[in-house]
Amino acid sequence: MELQERINNHFQQSIEAKKESMAVVIPSIIGAGNAMVECLLNGGKILSCGNGGSAGDAQHFSAELLNRFERERPGLPALALTTDSSTLTAIANDYSYNEVFSKQVTALGQTDDVLLAISTSGNSPNVIEAIKAAHNRQVLVVALTGRDGGDIAKVVTKGDVEIRIPSNSTARIQEVHLLVIHCLCDLIDTQLFGGEDP
Repeated sequence: MELQERINNHFQQSIEAKKESMAVVIPSIIGAGNAMVECLLNGGKILSCGNGGSAGDAQHFSAELLNRFERERPGLPALALTTDSSTLTAIANDYSYNEVFSKQVTALGQTDDVLLAISTSGNSPNVIEAIKAAHNRQVLVVALTGRDGGDIAKVVTKGDVEIRIPSNSTARIQEVHLLVIHCLCDLIDTQLFGGEDP
């Protein structure tokens, strides 16, 4: 297969993954955006976590809120739980890598906060533990997953929002997760600061 054809296939597969997702996830994105807006209006903050590429997505989301997305506006309270290497390594060393996010949620999470929990497989043990800790702290969970939702689909509760990407490809799931994150940022900005054309 020629390189140009391989690249073309990646673009086509990404387009198809987005089309398939668009048909099923828009109501969940609206629900998640509304929950985040309510959180921020009530003085809460949005925590985010994930591993690998999903850690990058968690940090991307936090940066878009703290700084700006596509318009000038005040910074919004968001914190990626993936960035403090001293905290992460202390918890992993003293306890378990499975607890690197949950201990932070327990320490920092409060009622009216939201946890954005990201896992392409839905099976990341430390993300699952973070969700459990969020429930214990009465923190609402927005879960970004893929495939069949994995074990995360079993631990999210009625009050939570799962945005599940209908794909089995990690790369395609991650690409749609980024689009979902941008949709959430836009919904937050639009509802808090007024409408502008996307």
